[in-house]
Amino acid sequence: MLPDATLNDAARLLLALQAKGLTISTAESCTGGLIAAALTAIPGSSASVEAGFVTYSNAAKSRMLGVDPALIERVGAVSEEVARRMVEGALRAAGTDMALACTGVAGPGGGSLLKPVGLVWMAAGRRGGAIIAESRIFPGDRAAIRAATVARCFEMAHSLLD
Repeated sequence: MLPDATLNDAARLLLALQAKGLTISTAESCTGGLIAAALTAIPGSSASVEAGFVTYSNAAKSRMLGVDPALIERVGAVSEEVARRMVEGALRAAGTDMALACTGVAGPGGGSLLKPVGLVWMAAGRRGGAIIAESRIFPGDRAAIRAATVARCFEMAHSLLD
């Protein structure tokens, strides 16, 4: 179950997209589809939501989104470069106006000194426009990290619409 605040954020984003006649897709790793789930929990979301890609494995990122396996090997899946390529892949594969992507370490295991639990790289982009990307180290358990990622991705999407 998604928090009410997340669903409210999703509804606001959908209204903004619909007001501009724009479509959106998602490319998710650490959130496992929660961004798409939040958006599609809102009635009428089909007017804007085109597709969601859950690319949890590196192979899926390459196969579904066209992320170069050599890039993943060189910089790691949890990186700015991969998050940006995930946005590009979602825009291309879904043919949408906007895409959101995230890749991170939701925990409780899997972290390292350089990529600790809570580190998430997020990206948002518009077709033919710039892609913005940022990382955060979110506190809390797995659920809190994933929820914070969804919320921040919605904020990033709004910044591209303003």
